[in-house]
Amino acid sequence: MLMTTRRRLHTTLIALAICGLLPMGAALPAAAEPLWTESQGASVPSELARLNELMHALAERLKPALVQVRVRRPAEPASEGTAPHPTPDEPRRTSGSGFVIRQDGYIVTNAHVVADAERIQVRLADGRRFDARLIGQDNRVDLALIKIEATGLPVAALGDSNRLRVGEFVLALGHPFGLEQTVSFGIVSRKGAPLQVAAPGFDFIQTDAAVNPGNSGGPLVNMAGEVVGVNSMAARNGSIGFAIPVNLVKGLLPQLAEKGKVEWGWLGVTIAEVDEDQAPKYGLTEPRGVLIRQVVAGQPADQGGVKADDVVLAVDGTLLEGPRDLQRIISSTPVGRTVTLKVLRSGKEQELSVTVGAYQGPGVSRVPRRSPAPPRPHP
Repeated sequence: MLMTTRRRLHTTLIALAICGLLPMGAALPAAAEPLWTESQGASVPSELARLNELMHALAERLKPALVQVRVRRPAEPASEGTAPHPTPDEPRRTSGSGFVIRQDGYIVTNAHVVADAERIQVRLADGRRFDARLIGQDNRVDLALIKIEATGLPVAALGDSNRLRVGEFVLALGHPFGLEQTVSFGIVSRKGAPLQVAAPGFDFIQTDAAVNPGNSGGPLVNMAGEVVGVNSMAARNGSIGFAIPVNLVKGLLPQLAEKGKVEWGWLGVTIAEVDEDQAPKYGLTEPRGVLIRQVVAGQPADQGGVKADDVVLAVDGTLLEGPRDLQRIISSTPVGRTVTLKVLRSGKEQELSVTVGAYQGPGVSRVPRRSPAPPRPHP
């Protein structure tokens, strides 16, 4: 039997050689060399191992409170002169992120995520889906509060963004590009960056943790696992992200919950910084305060006697270094409250009482009231 098997093998090898598949006299190929080298159990340095464990545990702890926000908007009508859309009646669908702040279903996200939505759906980390209703939104800071009908939900704890320092490690959580439960790592690269011209003087958090489309509304978290910001905007390549400071969020949420909007205070003026060259002109020994460029007729500043070319030095005793200080103080002052402005007019200090009004938005009629022109001599 053994001889028969050997003969068959010999006959097969001869046949392969005749067909050109095996050179005559060649031996059977030896075992192939491995294509890679297996690690022999290399270990991570202990300091990095502890950091790895911290980051993993932190991400796992935070993910349950992270949600995906899916939005359906009405179809856009075709513009005149453009080619018709293949499906003109098809609604537009987008998605963003958010996080649960209360066990009974209150969720924070961005205003631009849910703007003009005809339906909002929330997908929880455990896969459950709920329809959500909009409780309130503010477009100036890009913040929105929505709610789902659920109980016992895991929540994200809010921290203190004022204690956040440049250079600290942070995590950005969200659902970029529709991907689920994504975590990116970076540092706080800057504080004090306004997102847009309309933003009322508050400091936004800049980070190099990757923030991409779909991350909007997700939390920015410190190494203690506390939410310190709400991711809102990013550079086009995602290399720089901006987040709304959580202390500002905490100040706005009660108004969103009660009124559905934020009533920002305003004076009705256009303002500018006093530079070194201008300081002597206004009677200042050094550049400080806020220059009033124009006063909107009929608005709070005008009614309180503020005039163009006044320099506001303080509000209720709080000294002003520049325009953003005035913006921040007035915008966060309750509408209807009277404040005392210390102004410098024609080199003399005086105090004016002004009742803070409600911010009217970009649509308000801004007819400026300038300082009266000096009388022209008769010809």
